Amino acid sequence: MRLIVGISGASGAPYAARLLDYLKTEGETLGVETHLICSKSGRLCWNHEVGTDPETLGMPIHKARDMTAAIASGSSRFDAMVVLPCSVGQLGRIASGTSTDLIGRAADVMLKQRRPLLLVLRESPLSLIHCRNMVTVTEAGAIVQPASPSFYSQPSSIDALIDTVVCRSLDLLGIDNSLMPRWTGQEIRR
Repeated sequence: MRLIVGISGASGAPYAARLLDYLKTEGETLGVETHLICSKSGRLCWNHEVGTDPETLGMPIHKARDMTAAIASGSSRFDAMVVLPCSVGQLGRIASGTSTDLIGRAADVMLKQRRPLLLVLRESPLSLIHCRNMVTVTEAGAIVQPASPSFYSQPSSIDALIDTVVCRSLDLLGIDNSLMPRWTGQEIRR
């Protein structure tokens, strides 16, 4: 699988860091080739919330304004894309088809090629405009996943909470993982 990861300017960079760390560690075994794009605001959030350099991950990183990058074309045959975190501004630009940066253009390519596009929205509360944009991208074929941690696995740390969102994202992309215990139905019958 050839995967594009976009990081837009919303709080939630630790989700992206965990996803990228997992893909760096397990990607080769799982057959996942990962390419990264950070918006300018996404990089600012990453610097503030994570504090490392994404360059150290050893995966291709595309410049946010490089519309000549292979991922800007459907002929490059990437299989899926996730925007994590996805700001409501990026959601709105994707919903309107306004490809002002490489994240928006790559998302537009995913939609027009009918390939999986996962938008992990990190915003609260939501306005009616945000809700309408979620409907628009969903009708166009994207999946909107709120970055809402789950608690049924009884996470005992912030990292474990982050894993509940990243696990769900990987599942939606069809990438095997065991980042959190799976629901069996037995949990509440104890």
